[in-house]
Amino acid sequence: MTKENEWGSNISFILAMIGSSVGLGNIWRYPYILYSNGGGAFYIPYLIAILVLAIPVLVLEYGVGYNYKSSFTKAIININPKLEYYAWILPIVIFVMTIYYSTIIGWDGIYLILSFFKGWGSDPNAFLTNSVLHSTHSVYGVLNFIPAIGISMIVVWFIIWLVSHRNLENGLGKISKIFVPLLFFMMILLVGVSLMLPGASIGLAELFNPNLSLLGHFDIWMAAFGQVFFSLSLGMGIGFTFSSYTKKDIDLVTSGLYVVIANCAFENFAALGVFSILGYMSLQSGTSVSNLVSQGSSLIFVAYPEVLNVLGNTAFILGPLLFLTVYIAGITSMLSSFEVFSCSIQNKLGFSRKRTTTILCIVGGIISMLYASSAGEYMVSITDLFVNNIAILFSVVVECLLFSWMFNSERLIGFLNSRSNSLKIGKWWLMLVRYVVPVLISVIWLGGVYELAISGSWEVLSLLILLSVIVLILALIFTVLPPKFKNWFEAEERIN
Repeated sequence: MTKENEWGSNISFILAMIGSSVGLGNIWRYPYILYSNGGGAFYIPYLIAILVLAIPVLVLEYGVGYNYKSSFTKAIININPKLEYYAWILPIVIFVMTIYYSTIIGWDGIYLILSFFKGWGSDPNAFLTNSVLHSTHSVYGVLNFIPAIGISMIVVWFIIWLVSHRNLENGLGKISKIFVPLLFFMMILLVGVSLMLPGASIGLAELFNPNLSLLGHFDIWMAAFGQVFFSLSLGMGIGFTFSSYTKKDIDLVTSGLYVVIANCAFENFAALGVFSILGYMSLQSGTSVSNLVSQGSSLIFVAYPEVLNVLGNTAFILGPLLFLTVYIAGITSMLSSFEVFSCSIQNKLGFSRKRTTTILCIVGGIISMLYASSAGEYMVSITDLFVNNIAILFSVVVECLLFSWMFNSERLIGFLNSRSNSLKIGKWWLMLVRYVVPVLISVIWLGGVYELAISGSWEVLSLLILLSVIVLILALIFTVLPPKFKNWFEAEERIN
C-alpha cells in the first residue's frame, strides 16, 4: 500500500465512508423501497437488518480491512490462495454497479442545468419520461441513443478520472469534507420546505401506512437487507478497502456507528421530504400517491421539480444548489465504489494509480453508453436488482464465512475494543457474524431468488443470467493474468 492510498486523517475516513453511503441511493432508491414494501411495516425488517446484520458486518469488514494493508482481492488471496477466483468476482460486480450509477448521476447533471430555468415545465413526470429518458421497458431500446444523456455521463466519467487519479487525501478526502456536510444542510432545508406544503400529510400517511401482510413475503425482507447493504456499502469491499488505508489510532467501531447513524437518519429524513412533496402533488392533481410515480428512480426527478415549481424565485437558488449537492453526493459514492476494483488491479498488475484510473474510466464510460438510451431506466432497474438483491447478498454470506472462520475474527475483539470509545464487542458479535448473519441472509437470498425465478419475465431473467455470465468470465480472466510482483500472494498484516 503506497502513500497515495492512505488517509491523511481519521475524519477523512469517516466522511468518505459516510459519503459512500449517503448519496443518490438514499434519495433515489430508499423512499420508493420504503413505500412499495409495506410502508411502516418495512421498518421491522429494516431495523432487524441494521442491528443484527449491518453493524456486526460493518465492524467485521473494518477490522479485517484494517488488518490487511492491501486491496480486497489481495487480502482474500492471503487468507486462502485458492480463493482468487471469488476474490475477483466482488470487485467486478461493484464496477458493474459503478457503471450504472453513472447513469443516475448523468440524469442529475441534466436536471442541474434545467434547474436554472425550471426547464422541466409544469408536468415534471411527463417531461422525465418523454423528453429526457424517452423511456421504454424493453432491451431493444438500447438502439435509440440519447445524446444529451450520453454527454452528461461522459462528464461524470471525466470527473471520476480527475479526482480518482489523485491520492486519497487530495482527491476523495477533500471532496468528502466539503460536500457531505453541504448535502446534510441542503436536505434539512428542502425537507423543511416540503413539510410545510399543503397536502404533505397525505403523502406521509401513505408512506407510513403499514401493510403488515407483506412481512410474510421474502420480497420485503430481501428489499430491507438489500437496501441496508447497498446504502451502507456492505459486502462491496468499500469499507474493507477504505479501512485498510487508515492510521493505527482509528476507532473503527465508533466510526462504524457514526456511519450507520448518519446513513439511516439521512435516508429516512429524505423519505419525509419526498412523500411530503408527493402528498402535495396528490392534492393538486387529484391523483392518488400510488399513481404519481411508478419507478423509484423517478422520485428525485419528479418530486423535487414539483416543489421547486411552487417556490417562486427562491427555486432559482435552491434548485441548482440541490441538484449540485446531489450530483456531488453521487460522485462521492461512485468514487468510493470505483476504488475497490481500481486498487485490486493496481496490486496485481503493478499499474500506477493514474494508469489504472484512466483505463477503467475509458472502459466504464464506453460500456455506460448502453444506458444512455431509451432502455436506460429499464436497464438500471435490472442491473440494480442483480447487484443488490442477488450479488451483494450472496457476497455478504461468503464474506462472513471467510472473515469470521478462515481469518479467525476472534483475534479482532481485543484490538477493536482497545480503541473503541462506544460499543464493546464480544462473543455475541462472533455468534452473529459466524452463524446468525450467514444463515439468515442465505435463507432470505434463496427465497428471494426463488420468487424472482417464478415471477420474473423471461427477458429480465435472461438479462440477469447474462450479467452473471459476464461477471464470471471477467473474474476468470483476471484470475489467470500473471501478477506483476512475486508478493501478490502476500499481504501485510497489522494485527497479531
